[in-house]
Amino acid sequence: MTLVILYASTVVVFLGLDFLGLTYLIKPVFERAIGDWLLDEFRVAPALIFYAFFVAVVLWFVSWPAMAQDHSLLWVFGNALLIGAMGYGTYEFTNLATLKDWTWAMVARDFTWGSLLTGTAATAGVALTRALT
Repeated sequence: MTLVILYASTVVVFLGLDFLGLTYLIKPVFERAIGDWLLDEFRVAPALIFYAFFVAVVLWFVSWPAMAQDHSLLWVFGNALLIGAMGYGTYEFTNLATLKDWTWAMVARDFTWGSLLTGTAATAGVALTRALT
């Protein structure tokens, strides 16, 4: 049951914060640079596949070990931040290297956002799970 609470709490925090971040931080910058590339309505299935898998990876490498070994929330945040930097950095820096209209502003904002989002969601998930179990 602990694992279910950990996954659910992490995914809810991640999705809630990312909705806000995508709406107010990321979308305006992307619209300026590549607005004609963006869909009017985003595709739900690919987004759900990414979120489900990404949160599972964070749980595997950070959150579940933190629960089992009683690591501090600072440890959780730092390690999840690194996974976020790896995931979002791969996407952003690959696009910057290969796509002519990709900008440093897009990279900086999304890389920073994804790193902080991952660290925050993992930390909140562990804290909530510890409080509830």
